[in-house]
Amino acid sequence: MDAAKRDGVGLALSGGGYRAMLFHAGALWRLNELGWLPKLTTVSSVSGGSIAAGVLAHAWHKLYFGDDGVAENFGKEVVQPLRKLARTNLDVPVTLKAMLMPWRSAGKELARRYAKHLFGDCCLADLHPAGPNFVFTATSLQDGSLWWFFRQSGPHGRIPLATAVAASSAFPPLLSPVVIPDPHQPERKIVLSDAGVYDNLGLDPIENQRATVLVSDAGKKMKHEEKPRRSWPLQLFRVLTVMDNQVRELRTGSLLKSYQDKRFAGTYWATYSDIAHFDLPDALPAPVELTRALAVTKTRLTRMPERTQDHLINWGYAVCDAGMRRWVCPETTLKPQFPYPGSGVG
Repeated sequence: MDAAKRDGVGLALSGGGYRAMLFHAGALWRLNELGWLPKLTTVSSVSGGSIAAGVLAHAWHKLYFGDDGVAENFGKEVVQPLRKLARTNLDVPVTLKAMLMPWRSAGKELARRYAKHLFGDCCLADLHPAGPNFVFTATSLQDGSLWWFFRQSGPHGRIPLATAVAASSAFPPLLSPVVIPDPHQPERKIVLSDAGVYDNLGLDPIENQRATVLVSDAGKKMKHEEKPRRSWPLQLFRVLTVMDNQVRELRTGSLLKSYQDKRFAGTYWATYSDIAHFDLPDALPAPVELTRALAVTKTRLTRMPERTQDHLINWGYAVCDAGMRRWVCPETTLKPQFPYPGSGVG
């Protein structure tokens, strides 16, 4: 799309299990303080990012935005439910139940638990119309395309929010697939898996549409192995990891080049970022040796220690602040302060 025809603000929240969910909670915290949540036109999310986006979407009608665009009850309505979920084991219990009850797929069980802990019976059509367009992405295992869930009327709108988030975060093979009826052809089934299989950044719904593109990346990089395994199964797994890593690197590289070419404005921050590279003299203290340790937190939906939760939220907050004040709103006078001042980032 021609840059002159782009409008609005898009935010992409990557995948990465509870690590991503909490990192993005910190980024959303700082965006709220800066008054940027009401400016969002589209929020596109993947996997763990979809849990954070789902809670924000579900809570939108409860958020009280002042004239400055800041919701004073953000912590209560968004952060607290996310932290409560982070104290809950999901992936292993869901997998075990699916093994013991094969007629109930892991994806369906994951959706049931999201409904129990977060969303109740809220459907996509119930999302607040005054809020951003929340797009929860998943991967179609039938044709390899990206599937979008979003607020609309008709059959699609009756899909539960919990199902949309489950499909987006159905990490294969243990939590996958989520099977839904085709909203337009009920006799046909749509078989979905984690959106990160296709695009772990969640860029597709925003990069060709919005004038300002904000990207929060909590994805995990490929681990270096000095002596890769030679057995066929482990070698095949390593090759699949290389292919996944290539897709992520290409997507990230294309995004950064788009910023340089001024196709759109915005900023990118990640768990692997070095905060010193933002050249912000008053950035929050975030030593790279501590933040890199947070970046390699396991990609799981399993109970996380309170202290680690503090660190991930603080890190998401700090690096989002650095990206926003360096590239998007350098004129702001709202100085940052860690959400959990006694914890830092490690």
